[in-house]
Amino acid sequence: MTPAERQSAVAFALRNLLLDDRQPGPWALQAASDFMAGRRQAEALADQARRLEAKADAPTDTLFLRTILVCQRPWATEGDLAELRAIHRRLLPGQPEERALRRPQPEDGASLYPAAMLEQGAAAIGQELAAERNLASLDRPVFVERLAHYYDELSYLHPFADCDGMTLRIFLSRLSHDAGWDLDWGRADPTAHRRAIQRALRGSTDDLQALVAGMVRPVNPTRIFLIAGWDQGPAH
Repeated sequence: MTPAERQSAVAFALRNLLLDDRQPGPWALQAASDFMAGRRQAEALADQARRLEAKADAPTDTLFLRTILVCQRPWATEGDLAELRAIHRRLLPGQPEERALRRPQPEDGASLYPAAMLEQGAAAIGQELAAERNLASLDRPVFVERLAHYYDELSYLHPFADCDGMTLRIFLSRLSHDAGWDLDWGRADPTAHRRAIQRALRGSTDDLQALVAGMVRPVNPTRIFLIAGWDQGPAH
């Protein structure tokens, strides 16, 4: 990874945790700083994450380090439940497969997609994404609206019992990047983010669209600005 890619991975990992009200400890932050500066390699970061797994009081530090590592480790980008599970396994590698997916709970009510039908729901979302060419070559306003739609759909699906939001944000970041746009999660206020998700689950995606609009930036800004204009995307 280049120094810029290391810095971006650490910044994303930190923000991804903060959006779930998690804060890595001083040691993990120092390890991340060493990684950015090139004083600690990815392999050393992975070894430390494995050692931290044995400590019950260090789950956030482990997640922080593993999220940094996720940013440099590819997986099959199929836009389906298999991809979501591949990301989730990288965050929680020791969790048995049968415990990873959310199971039916009496308190679920109507707020989330029925847990017994997760596979069917994920397949429908994957098919819809494929029909839209994974949001490739869209102008910015259209991309914002569609990404907010899928963020809402995936939040409603809520496939995982643990680290669901973190997994979805990694997936959406990958999807956006491949479509020609990057998401700057550092622009997302945690309180506004939670409120936008909840309002979307109740039927209004206006706040979620505003949140996404504030985060979206072109992967190739020179081409966008000089050839296309801010509101036009990679198709132009």
